[in-house]
Amino acid sequence: MQYEKITHPIAKAAIEAWQKADHAIWKSLCTEKVILLDDGKARDFNKFCNEAMGHERFTSIDKVENNGLTVYGKFHSDTWGDFKTYFKFKLDSNDKIVQLEIGQADY
Repeated sequence: MQYEKITHPIAKAAIEAWQKADHAIWKSLCTEKVILLDDGKARDFNKFCNEAMGHERFTSIDKVENNGLTVYGKFHSDTWGDFKTYFKFKLDSNDKIVQLEIGQADY
């Protein structure tokens, strides 16, 4: 995996934790009330993480934008198959993830 493409340390740590299904590190990077938007629709963050981590992962990192906080790449889901996706991280003043936007990408 091309983690070096992800230039923001929090986004990089989050993607690495996601890829390893490391719930402890993943959640330590987030606020307690992190907001999850999936294709623009609000979802339960904890439920999503518990269901998806270990069953969904990036297979490539294709591009990174927004000072390293938006990551695009090819993605595999055991349920939904293969597609392009994005993870857009928003941080609070303490560098904790306060919002994560995910969805299918077209690039």
